Amino acid sequence: MTAPLVSITVCVRNGVNWIEECLQSLRVQTYPSVEILVVNDGSSDGAEAVLDPFHDPEGEHGVPVRVHHQPPLGLSAGRQWALEHAKGEWVAITDIDVRPEPDWIANLMAESSPLAADEQVVAVTGRTVFEQANDLVSRLRSVEISAKYRSRSRRTSLANGPCSMFKRAALLDVGGFDPEWYHAEDMEVSLRLLEAGGVIVYAPNAIVRHVPETGAAHFLAKRRRDARAHLRIVRHYPKRRRQGPGFDFLGSSVMVLTLFPIWLAIFVTGCPFLLGVFEGEITDPSGAMDDWRGMGLFVSFCLLALHELCLWWGSLGVVNREVMKSAKGSKLIAMLGVRQLTLRWSIALWQGLVLGLIDAVLKRNGHR
Repeated sequence: MTAPLVSITVCVRNGVNWIEECLQSLRVQTYPSVEILVVNDGSSDGAEAVLDPFHDPEGEHGVPVRVHHQPPLGLSAGRQWALEHAKGEWVAITDIDVRPEPDWIANLMAESSPLAADEQVVAVTGRTVFEQANDLVSRLRSVEISAKYRSRSRRTSLANGPCSMFKRAALLDVGGFDPEWYHAEDMEVSLRLLEAGGVIVYAPNAIVRHVPETGAAHFLAKRRRDARAHLRIVRHYPKRRRQGPGFDFLGSSVMVLTLFPIWLAIFVTGCPFLLGVFEGEITDPSGAMDDWRGMGLFVSFCLLALHELCLWWGSLGVVNREVMKSAKGSKLIAMLGVRQLTLRWSIALWQGLVLGLIDAVLKRNGHR
């Protein structure tokens, strides 16, 4: 029996240093029937010159590879082009900054069969392993993603962008990828597929390895985009309307979101007392607790305790404990680094939500 063809699609914009390793890992997949579609989304870093030698639509040198160049239209537009031009029964999506394991597609296909007569499997999603570098950001990102996957059940609500495969006909039936979407296109199509009665299956052995996510600025920019796009998702697919399992990939973001308001409240309640000490109005701090400013200081200490609870309890606590355990050098410096990074992370999420709200008001970036 002939194995169904799987079309593997990958988009690149200014990722010239990642192209060769990514495409080589796709060309050596053990699954016997694949084609590769690469979309260059308006790169300006010389990616075109690196990609063109890979163009081999007839597969004369092995796996067929089609390279398409387009203006910078965005990831959704690139994935939609690949979906429309794919020849496979299944369409897999991945990112240029990942390295799929050789059996990635084979393990996705192994989980594509339904377990019940009424189960319509329309997507299978694998597991992304974030590699670590010698910095706090990459350690935190690696640990956080690993923690998210540990609690995942077979049926899931999200076919993650770097490591998933879709039934092509089902994806086209729900409209595919809308070029107007700002980010989170994988979550949007996943919810549409669930809404249409489909099932998304998690395949833990279908692994892709992501390059280390280093640098606080890069990390925070991505979290800002996540929050901005998530507002669109929640607005278009409120909980009362969603089909299938609930969101299982939010991880520690909800807890992180609370940190900035807590620090803001600490500042507001504690500043009057500190200002009183600085200006000489409070000379005996121990006797000032009956003063309203002293009560504000007490509230500040309570809020600090709440902040610590948020950092070390629940999903965020799991992440922080593992990050601290893997820290090299001074634990105190690592602890201060965690506090600074999580606060900046919280601020980035709030910035993203504000930008998403503006998008909703202006009906742009995929908002209806």
